[in-house]
Amino acid sequence: MRALLATSLVALAAALPAVASEERPTPAELESELICPVCESTLDTSNAEIARRMKVKIRQRIAAGATKSEIKAEFVKDFGPGVLAVPPKEGFGLLAWLLPLAGISVAAIVVGLFAWRWSRGRAEEPGPPLDPELDRRLDTELARFE
Repeated sequence: MRALLATSLVALAAALPAVASEERPTPAELESELICPVCESTLDTSNAEIARRMKVKIRQRIAAGATKSEIKAEFVKDFGPGVLAVPPKEGFGLLAWLLPLAGISVAAIVVGLFAWRWSRGRAEEPGPPLDPELDRRLDTELARFE
């Protein structure tokens, strides 16, 4: 019971920064999670005029007490879902998360199957029989090492 309580407390403590980040986001957080619609780089690396205006709007909305989700939702409403640096984990955006994982899994299975077939298909076939004189010399040489 104590272990369960301790694990719950650790999980709760680990989740607190995420909750604090949602309630009180920093401009740097949001600027790294939003894309400039002109140059298609994150706001924190863009110097385009629209990016500067978006940064100002982020600071204004944070000062007004808006949460990270609310601010992102406003930008998605204004610019569309392409403004998000990371696709949402729902709807069509979920494909962006699942397809790479599925591709890696399929590739790993294919490589594993080919490796398994290759290792099983390497059975050595016996060559032609040795010349009796050569066989005798080989036995003599091998006997010296025993």
